[in-house]
Amino acid sequence: MSNMADNFAQLFESSLNETPMLPGAIITATVERIEDKHVVVDAGLKSESYIAIEQFYDESGKLEIKVGDEVKVALEVLEDGFGSTRLSRERAKRLESWSHLESAYESKETIKGVIIGRVKGGFTVEINKVRAFLPGSLVDVKPIRDPEAFEGKEFEFKVIKVDPKRNNIVVSRRAVLEAETNVERAAVLENINEGDEIKGVVKNLTDYGAFIDLGGVDGLLHITDMSWKRIKHPSEILTIGDEIKVKVLKIDRDNVRVSLGLKQLGGDPWQDISQRYPVSSKISGRVTNITDYGCFVEIEEGIEGLVHVSEMDWTNKNVNPNKVIHLGQEVEVMVLDVDAERRRISLGIKQCTSNPWAAFAENHQKSEQVKGKIKSITDFGIFLELDGGIDGLIYLSDIAWSETEAQDTLRKYQKGDELEAIILAIDVERERIALGLKQLAEDPLANFLIENEKGTVVTGTVVEVDQKQAIIELAEGIRGVLRAAELSADKIDDVRTKLQLGDSVEAKVMGTDRKIHAITLSVKAKDAKAPAKKAAKATKAAATAGTAAATGKKKKGSSESQLKTTFGDLFKDHINGDDKEDK
Repeated sequence: MSNMADNFAQLFESSLNETPMLPGAIITATVERIEDKHVVVDAGLKSESYIAIEQFYDESGKLEIKVGDEVKVALEVLEDGFGSTRLSRERAKRLESWSHLESAYESKETIKGVIIGRVKGGFTVEINKVRAFLPGSLVDVKPIRDPEAFEGKEFEFKVIKVDPKRNNIVVSRRAVLEAETNVERAAVLENINEGDEIKGVVKNLTDYGAFIDLGGVDGLLHITDMSWKRIKHPSEILTIGDEIKVKVLKIDRDNVRVSLGLKQLGGDPWQDISQRYPVSSKISGRVTNITDYGCFVEIEEGIEGLVHVSEMDWTNKNVNPNKVIHLGQEVEVMVLDVDAERRRISLGIKQCTSNPWAAFAENHQKSEQVKGKIKSITDFGIFLELDGGIDGLIYLSDIAWSETEAQDTLRKYQKGDELEAIILAIDVERERIALGLKQLAEDPLANFLIENEKGTVVTGTVVEVDQKQAIIELAEGIRGVLRAAELSADKIDDVRTKLQLGDSVEAKVMGTDRKIHAITLSVKAKDAKAPAKKAAKATKAAATAGTAAATGKKKKGSSESQLKTTFGDLFKDHINGDDKEDK
């Protein structure tokens, strides 16, 4: 009895250590017999299991097992209520397929499948009883035009996504085609090297270039490498299907990319460009393009220069290029600048015609009186249209001798009025002509100073006064300025405390203020008196200078300038001495 109890205890304990059989588990079963509708297998369970014979057919409809074979089956129900265990060969196949797909995904190997139908956004592919999704964009390397042509056919795919939880598998046929293409391309690239000149066929044209079929590899011929001259679109020089010769510029073997060049087959026309087209030389060319800022002129095959809008017309710097030239026109141009490094040439059209500024300079000279019509009036002066259609400018300061009079005179004129003016300056290089209107009449200030030279005491009336200065009317059209520092030897903070409008003022002429076109006055200088001591010295010095001048003698150490000393110079020293004592 004790032995039987021990054996039972051991069996019970071992049963506790066994892994319980759960639905979905994959187990191995042996084929016991094959009936008409079922295959009977023994999976080592309590009883034999019956599996539908259809689950053992292969894709061609043939039975894939025989009695005695071991097959993988999936446990569906351990006890179905009738004392039997239900097993599934089909479910085991699906689980095996999932395992195989996961392995293919990790190893990136190619698998076979059949496209069985269309769904939204792509196709359904069956791979060993498992359904996967094939996006429409991954069917082929190019857009497909007839989707129905792919249904029911077997292709090779690559697994790009596996999600068992969501029962989602995504495959790609394009990845297989691209991989095959890359292998072919790599084989073609082995026979191509940078610098080779090879033949190809124009396969496609884009805005940025053309794709050339080199016999299994497509190379890019960029638009900038097609011609030395500027082109807007590759279709200007290429057509799809053309067989052309190109030069290999660069090869990226890792990414299977080839850069090609067409213009590099010939010599660089920009080489020695400065020698062929020196600055200031005149040449002929054809207008190839017109823009808002100028036009491009082809001076030889592959060489275009820019004529800026400012170099088209002498008198109109912002002329509309379409009003000066037209597309395809043969024009004469002058080379203004050559930049071989940046491949740029600056050209000029106006330089091939007569320069109206130079012509004006030949026919007119400074101080000559000319006539012209007012072209425009601005805040700073008047533009006068002269011979040859060029403009001369009368600055505001040259309209009248005083600023106030200039502003009043400016308001009197209108566009189109004819004026006479004096030529003040001609600058051909800068294309400027300065004219003067006030120079037609004498300067009243100059005439006043002839009669009232520096040091003369004059009398006038206060017509304007502010804190810093007073304006004194000395005669008709003649004004003087009396500043606070020249009003008195004492410091004065506000001129209005000493002078009012209408007051009569007596002051000394000190000079002119050209900026405001007025005479500078000083009451302080008029009122200054020399000390007796200094006056005596001044008188003695004058007498000595006079004696020396009369006898023609001079003492040792005296200079020639002392002989030329005048009473006016002594008086100037006398005034300066008083100023120093005042300070």
